Amino acid sequence: MSGRVMPCSPREIGSLFLFEKLSDEQLGRLCSAGRVERFEPGPVYTEGDPATCFYVMIEGTVVLSRRVGADDVEVARTSQRGVYTGAMQAYIGDRVRQVYTNSMRVTEPTRFFVLPADTFASIMQEWFPMAVHLLEGLFFGSKNTQAAIGQRERLLALGSLSAGLTHELNNPAAAAVRATGTLRERVAKMRHKLAVIAEGPFTREQLADLIEIQERTAEQVGKAVALSPLEAADREDALTDWLDDHGVRNGWQLAPTFVQAGLDVDWLEQVAAAVGEDILPGAVGWLNYTVETELLMDEIADSTARVSRLVDAAKQYSQLDRAPYQIADVHELLDSTLLMLSGKRGPRIKVVKDYDRTLPRIPAYPAELNQVWTNLIDNAVSAMDGAGGEGTLTVRTALHGDRLLVEFRDTGPGVPPEIRGRIFDPFFTTKPVGQGTGLGLDISWRIVVDKHHGSLAVESVPGDTRFQVLLPLTAADGDGTASDSLPEEKA
Repeated sequence: MSGRVMPCSPREIGSLFLFEKLSDEQLGRLCSAGRVERFEPGPVYTEGDPATCFYVMIEGTVVLSRRVGADDVEVARTSQRGVYTGAMQAYIGDRVRQVYTNSMRVTEPTRFFVLPADTFASIMQEWFPMAVHLLEGLFFGSKNTQAAIGQRERLLALGSLSAGLTHELNNPAAAAVRATGTLRERVAKMRHKLAVIAEGPFTREQLADLIEIQERTAEQVGKAVALSPLEAADREDALTDWLDDHGVRNGWQLAPTFVQAGLDVDWLEQVAAAVGEDILPGAVGWLNYTVETELLMDEIADSTARVSRLVDAAKQYSQLDRAPYQIADVHELLDSTLLMLSGKRGPRIKVVKDYDRTLPRIPAYPAELNQVWTNLIDNAVSAMDGAGGEGTLTVRTALHGDRLLVEFRDTGPGVPPEIRGRIFDPFFTTKPVGQGTGLGLDISWRIVVDKHHGSLAVESVPGDTRFQVLLPLTAADGDGTASDSLPEEKA
């Protein structure tokens, strides 16, 4: 949008703090190279357009905004004389894409001193060569540092996840190895007991009945219902008494195994009726090996299934075998991330999943959303660790207008109001030196806002901090074809 060109007074622009140290000759050159424009209420320039001008406000009110998804989010509003915006990095030249990083509008008739970008660049390089070198070094140094530390942040997160995954895999793997060793012993004893039974006073019919009971016992183990500690103790006492009354030695050792398998006194009565009192102790011992064998095989199956689930979760988390951009279920992504971080979370932090399973799948970069979930969960856990190492993490999904909401709520001490506006800034961290790079939330902001056209916000009071991610339900034009790298800068 063009304004009405007005006379440029060197004295007037010299009263602005940006130009107050310039000589009369320099002010005269600015006025001859630039112009004063008066804009009526409305837009002045639009985010993403080529940055052709450098604006310094003489009088009026300006509003700066950023595009977030389908909305324009106001980031600044001021009436202070001398504020500047527009092509502020023109002196860097073509080494950086020169576009407006925000949109500007005025809410009342407003006058600006307007300097063409190429003129601004040449004046800066001519009048302030040392300052330009320092600013260039600061700009590119900051970018390089941010890129390096961002990579380090990812490596640290990967190392933490790898350690957690190794810990989680070790438990079921060790359980499977332990159960396999015990199973080998039980099978050996079963073979020995089989030889004893074969040489014993069992009739052909008794052996057939015993085998039939063995089959039913194996089936019963698979159908066992979990009992409360009190119910299990009562049943163990009843079984121990029955075994003692029927001459079975060490009944107190056998009873817990039978209870775990879901067997009771009625089952023992069926065994006694089938084989007779004289050979009952041997038959009970044989069936005990059967029960132990079934329980051990169940333990091995559960352990190996858990290993398989962890491997699947790792594949889901990394998305290594999938396209970078795809239609994804956020609940699958959240579950895989929570499972990957379960070792780091610790036993004193409770996780509550409040999912709306009716939500549709959305177009997204799943691997990068997993990185967002990782950063937000890690922050929540760190906050609760600082509050005694216990609390509740609630992960909620819901429909929010035409967007999908993912909310992470923790019961930590909260984010103080004085720093709440800075937590998404690069390198800002509240963690002790060496424990945080200050890029986790900045990277999350870039992934959500710049790459997914969503929004990331925080609401916080002591005991209730909520990071809210809003993601569009449909793909924006051009999604899925852009570079997978993160945008270079964030306003």
